[in-house]
Amino acid sequence: MTSPVRLALLGCGTVGSDVVRLLHEQSADLAARIGAPLEIAGIAVRRLGRDRGDLPVDPGLFTTDALGLIKRDDVDVVVEVVGGIEPARGWLVEALRAGKSVVTANKALLAEDGATLHDAAAEGGADLYYEASVAGAIPLLRPLRESLHGDRINRVTGIVNGTTNFILSAMDATGAGFAEALEEATELGYAEADPTADVEGFDAAAKAAILASLAFHTRVSAADVHREGITEVTSADVASAKSMGCTIKLLCIAARGTDATGRETVSVRVHPAMIPLTHPLASVGDAFNAVFVEAEAAGQLMFYGRGAGGAPTASAVLGDVVAVARNRLAGVHAASESAYADLPVRPMGEALTRYHISLDVTDRPGVLAAVAGVFARHDVSIATVRQGPAGGGAAGRGDDADLVIVTHVAPDAALAATVGELRGLDIVRSVASVLRVEGGL
Repeated sequence: MTSPVRLALLGCGTVGSDVVRLLHEQSADLAARIGAPLEIAGIAVRRLGRDRGDLPVDPGLFTTDALGLIKRDDVDVVVEVVGGIEPARGWLVEALRAGKSVVTANKALLAEDGATLHDAAAEGGADLYYEASVAGAIPLLRPLRESLHGDRINRVTGIVNGTTNFILSAMDATGAGFAEALEEATELGYAEADPTADVEGFDAAAKAAILASLAFHTRVSAADVHREGITEVTSADVASAKSMGCTIKLLCIAARGTDATGRETVSVRVHPAMIPLTHPLASVGDAFNAVFVEAEAAGQLMFYGRGAGGAPTASAVLGDVVAVARNRLAGVHAASESAYADLPVRPMGEALTRYHISLDVTDRPGVLAAVAGVFARHDVSIATVRQGPAGGGAAGRGDDADLVIVTHVAPDAALAATVGELRGLDIVRSVASVLRVEGGL
């Protein structure tokens, strides 16, 4: 065994505590895999006096001076599980420029300003690993970054937020509304006290940016991702999906394509969508995550598992620690960021998608023709139409009907314009719901 590889741990919350425990429990195995023992040089925390139970660590290792810990000469690797943009960005840039490898689970920082971290890593000749930033313990980013480096990835579709997947799965299983399912998720610990980042799609959008950057060798930030949450999904939407042999999932979708000039582009979006029950992602329930990758040579690949939680995330962190420690002992570092393609990100309006539109209309002759005319004016082709008695028309009226239309693929802007015009028709009492459709229905 050579001299220990010494770690500075930034943060000791749920994930950080599990990192400490796994380092203690698996110390012999980790040392054998690396060729040197791992030692904690220090742990930066916000409050020194916090009760951390029976955490197997010397209390003298705790400090509130994160930057001072990072600058110490005896620190080889910095592990960041604090989250947020600042002060984490400043800490990690300092470490990387000083040649100290970084392992981080910070999806928000990577999605907002990953370019700065990658540039700092290149400047300092250090490793930057972040497997834990997307989908917890699921081995996903390294396959995209390394295993599939000899292939061309065309599309990545994923369920990457466990909270929203639990909520939508509960709505599907029980017929509950969004508020009821969210309450259950909160009681079970799947949702935070403030669930905004999850249910409004911010968490999934950050992960989508990271996935797209790796898959398409292009710098994609969270600002490039079209984002919609699940708060507007109703029990009626879920029931309608069921009647069509579908389920609703919050999807992150990153895809290659071409614009009107034939120039290659990428599209990155997060929104709820109907997918057929035959799609591999349809059976992903509870708080699990799954990512479906489509590559030219490898074909279709599926990555599935627990996407959150202290232990799964800590597992991914330690996997990265082993990799960067091995590199350090060998005197090498991993290949730097691959962003050579530099593809432009296509606006959402140009993304090709399909819509499921539920209308409450006046039940009289000529209504269907008038509605179809709106679609024709916007060059949107109708795939299927289903009409039935109104389930929610105006009180006391018997002259309403429900009209459910599923379109063929069209630019999102054309579909949005179609819905906008439908809302203005006298014969349309309300546009009850609009959902995108994915997966070849």
